[in-house]
Amino acid sequence: MGTMRRLTLALLCATYLCLSLIVALTLWRYGGGWGAGMAALVGGLGLCFAFHGLIERALETGQIKGEIESVRDAHKILLDQVERLDARVTEVAETVAEAALRRSEELADEVHILEDLVGRMRRQLDEHGSTASFAERPGADRRQSGALLETIRDALTENRVDLYLQPIVNLPQRKTVFYESFSRLRDETGRVLMPAEYLTVAEPAGLMTAIDNLLLFRCVQIVRRLAKQDRKIGIFCNISMASLADESFFPNFLDLLTANKDLAGALIFEIGQSAFEARGSVEARNMGKLADLGFRFSLDKVVDLDLDLQDLSRSDVKFVKVAAQLLLDELTEVDGRLILRSLPDLAAEDFSALTRRYGVEVIAEKVETERQIVDTLDLDIAYGQGHLFGEPRAIKDAVLAEADPPSAYLRPHFQRRVAGGR
Repeated sequence: MGTMRRLTLALLCATYLCLSLIVALTLWRYGGGWGAGMAALVGGLGLCFAFHGLIERALETGQIKGEIESVRDAHKILLDQVERLDARVTEVAETVAEAALRRSEELADEVHILEDLVGRMRRQLDEHGSTASFAERPGADRRQSGALLETIRDALTENRVDLYLQPIVNLPQRKTVFYESFSRLRDETGRVLMPAEYLTVAEPAGLMTAIDNLLLFRCVQIVRRLAKQDRKIGIFCNISMASLADESFFPNFLDLLTANKDLAGALIFEIGQSAFEARGSVEARNMGKLADLGFRFSLDKVVDLDLDLQDLSRSDVKFVKVAAQLLLDELTEVDGRLILRSLPDLAAEDFSALTRRYGVEVIAEKVETERQIVDTLDLDIAYGQGHLFGEPRAIKDAVLAEADPPSAYLRPHFQRRVAGGR
């Protein structure tokens, strides 16, 4: 733009000079003489340059106006960007606030559920604080039973309840695709109490429903934590019919799962075959509510392979766990054809294909030897579980701590409530 301006001024100066020369020559030619011609030339140049000054000022004024308009345009663009940035900041702030509120509500729900479980444990421990009921059992030792009950009480009070995970692998690749969760209690020395040990006291004391609910709740927390770490893997978690029918626990638990229904693909609830077949209308209805959220079910403790596959499909049961040895014991040969005793009209190798038609996969569990795997593969079983693939291992304390944020807040309340009942 500056080059064009200089070129324009140069052309104007040349034009002024030419006009002044023409006027001077005209006066000289028509008798004005050299003096008149020179005067006309000087005067013409003066007038031209004065006029040029006016033109130059007009051009500068126009340039300034153009620059002002450019500044205004830039200012408008800047204001627009500021408004957009402000809107974005407001949107992010609202999103963060909503996420914080949602998380706060989730924690409040979790604390409410835990407090309810703790209160129930306290009442049950109060009711069964005496060891007299155990002494009446044949072969029971009052002192041993009482000491074990105290150990269970202390384990619950001090949060010495651990979650163990055992891998479930696909076959034949043996890649871990799921885990099954188990519960373990620890005494004050750190010794792990196996279920067979503490069930003899916990069941008569009426503690198992509360323990099952607590572990069920913990399992949901662990799955949520693993999902945040982008570890997309499913976990089988036992749910008892007592939990499904628990009028005080289940509604709160359902609210928690509703707020975390994005975990539906990673959490499979496991029910025993006999319990499933004996379920009542309340349990069936509550299973349906979980299924409506997208959660799936698995059947374990299978003793009869003559399954009602239509009923399993209607109930969103997607997995059936059968002990590998039970499968092998069921195998028999009739007329040169390998069949299962429970399903004599079906070729053994077609059993898995039949269940898949109803959306149910078979998992061979309690696999202990390579020979069992070889025979299981002949039945086209897709998944395996057992010590051959990995024993149950305690999940890391760091993961538990991060997955269980209300525990630090709740533990003093837990201790006061349980201690208050002694």
